Amino acid sequence: MSKNYDAIVIGTGPNGFAAAITLAQAGLSVGMFEAKDTIGGGMRSTELTLPGYVHDVCSAIHPLGVGSPFFRSLPLEKHGLKWIFPSAALAHPFDDGTAVTLEPSIEKTSKNLGIDGAAYRRILTDCVKRWDNLIDDLLGPLHFPKHPLQMAWFAGFCLQPATKLARQLFREERARGFFAGLAAHSMLPLERYLTSAFALILNILGHTTGWPIPEGGSQNIANALASFFRSLGGEIHTNSPIECLEQLPSSQVVLCDVSPKQLLKIASNQLSDRYKRILENYRYGPGVFKVDWALSQPIPWKAKECLRAGAVHLGGTLEEIAQSEREVWENLHPQKPYIILAQQSLFDSTRAPKGKHTAWGYCHVPNGSDINMTEVIEAQIERFAPGFKDCILAKTTKSAQQFEQYNPNYVGGDINGGVQDLSQLFTRPAARLVPYSTPHKGLYICSASTPPGGGVHGMCGYHAAQAALKQCF
Repeated sequence: MSKNYDAIVIGTGPNGFAAAITLAQAGLSVGMFEAKDTIGGGMRSTELTLPGYVHDVCSAIHPLGVGSPFFRSLPLEKHGLKWIFPSAALAHPFDDGTAVTLEPSIEKTSKNLGIDGAAYRRILTDCVKRWDNLIDDLLGPLHFPKHPLQMAWFAGFCLQPATKLARQLFREERARGFFAGLAAHSMLPLERYLTSAFALILNILGHTTGWPIPEGGSQNIANALASFFRSLGGEIHTNSPIECLEQLPSSQVVLCDVSPKQLLKIASNQLSDRYKRILENYRYGPGVFKVDWALSQPIPWKAKECLRAGAVHLGGTLEEIAQSEREVWENLHPQKPYIILAQQSLFDSTRAPKGKHTAWGYCHVPNGSDINMTEVIEAQIERFAPGFKDCILAKTTKSAQQFEQYNPNYVGGDINGGVQDLSQLFTRPAARLVPYSTPHKGLYICSASTPPGGGVHGMCGYHAAQAALKQCF
């Protein structure tokens, strides 16, 4: 590691790449260092079950992959990335054999919702109209908004607990359950403030950009980012775990796509005692337990509409989903868990041998859990798809503990990089004017543990790199 760089980025997740590309576009020499032998962070894909069955190890469905202002600015399609858009972004089945689907059209989606269709159409039409004026403010650090009146209007909905807003907006269980499934992506109890924001933003993205999957696996997002980065002159060093900053070659800035827990380890000698205490008190949320399946056929959903959707939310009613998420925060393991399921092979024939399929699903569990949730997850799928278990050819599982072992950024299995509540959304990992900076000049954190938080969008890395460019160059 004798070569010197203008800037170094530790980690090759979406935010690491966004930071590195932003710096390289500014004309700097940039080197990236990755601990594993493959790039990607949460964007990796591999054959987890049987030969020929390609599974996404972490992220699978990417509403913000195409919705991210930064990723939209990159020519990733020219570097091999192809997005696939299922005809419905999402399906939410119920016990009666029906399902609500999130369609590209607001009008078509509203027709799924019976008497609540008018309310849905009214609120989502207004949200979508304002989206272009809101997205930059929502996907960045705390600042005075560019469109304050529109942001104030949107915040009036977003700040509310999902349980409260769902009951205010909708009269029947179909719409309420559908809303709850979207809100539960927050990994917070649905009685908490801000949970409605997750539901509304994911809903808006369904109508503006869709919820696409990358052909061939999420690894191909990383591959395209790497190809574009290298075209700018950037260099990537794999099999290069960084245990302390002293290992790195000389540079003017170092951006770390790592969790606060890791930053404490690798930069302990450079950080003030006060800042280290802040990082030590950073709060991580629930973990996940995930199962990947190789299947002999598509999942036999009672609601056939589910076969049109890349993602499926399982959990039934608002009350059931809220209870599941509440139990996780009470350090319990739900027996009827809320599940996010992806069925990529229905739309991407590269994922499995001809006539065969893959599926990917996880539920939330207490942070650091090592409990095996396979049986309860499969029972919940059977509830909505009788005969599912008969389709299983092979499976592989990953507990919350194993997720952290696989990727240290997922502390205790927390794939969101820390709790995303009101007190730790824009002030992550610390309440600083520039949350990406540290007290050590030239050292920045650019992971999902900075604003705007978790997801494959790269905006944390982009904003961290912009801060570094402004302060150090």
